[in-house]
Amino acid sequence: MGSLLAVDLGLKTGLALYGKNGRLIWYRSHNFGTAARLKRGIRIILNSVPDCAWLVLEGGGSLADIWKHEAARRRIAFHQISAEQWRKMLLYPREHRSRSGAKKSACGVAKRIIEWSGAPRPTTLRHDTAEAIIIGLWGTMFVGWLKNLPAELKR
Repeated sequence: MGSLLAVDLGLKTGLALYGKNGRLIWYRSHNFGTAARLKRGIRIILNSVPDCAWLVLEGGGSLADIWKHEAARRRIAFHQISAEQWRKMLLYPREHRSRSGAKKSACGVAKRIIEWSGAPRPTTLRHDTAEAIIIGLWGTMFVGWLKNLPAELKR
């Protein structure tokens, strides 16, 4: 069937998995602490998603290269974006004038995506996980699994 894994890159990594229907399946956060542990962790994460067809990642640098290399090794389509790309789609300009404002607004949007998808509600939602959820929704539109932003998510 295929799935899309969205990643908010960092040693504290946000992850969100989407199905081909464009709905969120699961989301989580993981603090790897070091690049070496991240490298090992990527293999474990991708092994747990055997039908991963797309990897959409926000971030850059040497940590992004680790994800990109593993995606290429597994023949997973890879797309790298900047925060500005997904912020334009789901946040008002006033909500992303500052980085802290964008992170706060992302949590609210992510909770609406969770509800729309029917995914389990979080007890707490870290900003890296919230951003991964939004990156994933952006990704489902990028790859054509969702043609338009669902009405329930429009402001």
